[in-house]
Amino acid sequence: MRRYLVVSFIAVAALSASARVYAHHSFAATYREKDSVTIEGELVQLDFRNPHSFVHVMVKEKDGSMVRYAIEWGGVGQLGQQGITRDTFKVGDHVVISGAPGRNPADHRVRMVTLKRPSDGFSWGQAPGQTFD
Repeated sequence: MRRYLVVSFIAVAALSASARVYAHHSFAATYREKDSVTIEGELVQLDFRNPHSFVHVMVKEKDGSMVRYAIEWGGVGQLGQQGITRDTFKVGDHVVISGAPGRNPADHRVRMVTLKRPSDGFSWGQAPGQTFD
């Protein structure tokens, strides 16, 4: 009986670990990783969470229309190790973000590579280790 429980536990643990791997999406499936786009606008929302945080920015397009972009960033733990907290940014902050555009342009999504806040010179993504996966 004990042997059966040990074997069952190992099987469940192995299946659970593989389920987490399958649950995580591929960035290449969502974003055009070889392309780059730069957007500039006002921060309207910060979802500081796991597994990925999102920065929402209102951007004035070339035609004058305002569009809300969702920029995917690292999770709380990963960003916290890089000195980023939920208080690092405030609604209304003017930001310049570059990254990989989403595969569907109508979604207005970007996977962040760099972020700059011109008002105080803050930047992320330029120093070694400032990445996420």
